[in-house]
Amino acid sequence: MVGKRTEYKKLVFLPTEQLGLDLCLMTDNRTLGFSSRSIHAGYQPDPYMGSINVPIYASTTFQQDGLAQLRGGYEYGRVANPTVHSLEKTLAALENAEYARCFATGMAAVDTLIRILVRPGDHVILGNDAYGGMYRLLHHDYGQWGIELSIVNTADTAAVEAALQENTKLIWLETPTNPATTITDIAAVAKAVKAAGDAQIVVDNTFATPYLQNPLELGADHVLHSTTKYLGGHSDVLGGAVVTNSAEMDERLLYFQGNVGAVSSPFDAYLTARGIKTLEVRMDRHCANAQAVAEFLESRPEVKQVLYPGLPSHPGHELAKKQMRGFGGMMSVRFHSEEHARQICLNTKLISLAESLGGVESLIEHPQNMTHISAEGSELVPPADLVRISVGIESIDDLLADLEQALDALD
Repeated sequence: MVGKRTEYKKLVFLPTEQLGLDLCLMTDNRTLGFSSRSIHAGYQPDPYMGSINVPIYASTTFQQDGLAQLRGGYEYGRVANPTVHSLEKTLAALENAEYARCFATGMAAVDTLIRILVRPGDHVILGNDAYGGMYRLLHHDYGQWGIELSIVNTADTAAVEAALQENTKLIWLETPTNPATTITDIAAVAKAVKAAGDAQIVVDNTFATPYLQNPLELGADHVLHSTTKYLGGHSDVLGGAVVTNSAEMDERLLYFQGNVGAVSSPFDAYLTARGIKTLEVRMDRHCANAQAVAEFLESRPEVKQVLYPGLPSHPGHELAKKQMRGFGGMMSVRFHSEEHARQICLNTKLISLAESLGGVESLIEHPQNMTHISAEGSELVPPADLVRISVGIESIDDLLADLEQALDALD
């Protein structure tokens, strides 16, 4: 109406718990099923607006109630952000842990952990089938700072125990490994390491996800995730996270977030949280598809070996059955020649030739020339006849048909 003034109520900002960012939901989240935690842990609809999804708090700074009197605990986006904080609480709930901290990428989280745990002169143990980027960081970069590095077959607990030194401070495990899907007995390694000294065990749980494996419950000290992969799940967001039960580690992680600044953006945190809501249903499909693909490939004469923990022929099959709740969506395949390995990467049509993994779409790559090229010259170099497949959630008949035509087309 002309001439009538509309009165607007002043928005009242609420304490953090009223924004819906408290972890409690009717009961202890650990009593809820995995999908319920994926959807609800870390955020409840706030009582003011009722938003079902956590809002994207796209603000670099936050108004204060007085000099250094923070409203809801937030002051500056590099130090903390409500959207990111919500994701951190979700991740902690999924790993049945006390704390989680998010970073801009998986490697940012890796670098932060290493800087917290080791000092010049310390010794680190890394698996002989680890991601090439880990070797590059520890050997080329931290090696210049005086870090000693031993490469060990971590699937052999006795070999890990034999490699321990007085100055060993970190054992870095991947299980399943990238790319050969080797399985390490986390509990056995943890028992041996703890009996020998004070070294910390970090498990990269990216391949398994919290849905299939919870390393903290098996004796690991800290868990690393590249949330870029299965947690985000749609190949559209970068991120990393560290999950722990150590209050001291959490304080250090928080320090590095605020003072170094390799933090997740609120937009990336929102996309990751959205992906996590469907993690269980996606992982069930990834696992089912991967099992079918592995069995099909193992039946083909063009294939020398299929490395997938779900196959009885896999050396770690029985341990994976015990340690994991499913076998995941990752596999590697060895052919009778390097040429065939290269050809298969170019022959697939539905399955894309690309790096990364864990998205809804299937991907194939040649690790020696792609994801693991940074391991060149080391014992971590994957075999030239090996390809890695990230099995997506497409219709299984279409995936098998694509692989069949790709194999039939080999010279």
